[in-house]
Amino acid sequence: MAKTVVRQHDEGDAYWVLGGLYEVRVSSDDTNGEMTVMEMTVPAGMGPPPHTHPGSEAFRVLDGTVRVHINDETVEAGPGAYFFFPAGTLETFEPVSDTARVLVTYLPGGIDRFFAEVGEPAASRELPPPSETPPDLERLAAVGERYGMQMQIPERS
Repeated sequence: MAKTVVRQHDEGDAYWVLGGLYEVRVSSDDTNGEMTVMEMTVPAGMGPPPHTHPGSEAFRVLDGTVRVHINDETVEAGPGAYFFFPAGTLETFEPVSDTARVLVTYLPGGIDRFFAEVGEPAASRELPPPSETPPDLERLAAVGERYGMQMQIPERS
């Protein structure tokens, strides 16, 4: 059964994923699978590969500027901008400012389990130290498939 959720800024699970800090604000378990809410702090040049979800996604820019790719369209947006992506929309984003912070709601829930599987538990509520190795996007895509996501992995040159 879904329940009322109250979390302070430093509460809830947090993961380091693709060079960013991904914090679970409301988990799928909290909502009986109805939704997941994540706050993501992502450095410039990072972000997920283009992907689709089996459910819908609502995306709000809290801080910074992001470039959002939606199917064949690109939109640059700053604080307060809001996006809604129906299920199956090919989308991605990348910060174009030093760092961007976004709030993302996924309907239905469950994607927090994906982030727990592909990420590393955050040692602090800060961006992770820079990685010496590139991210394993093939593994990311393989895990994503188990959650109904399809990712477009760029070809390496």
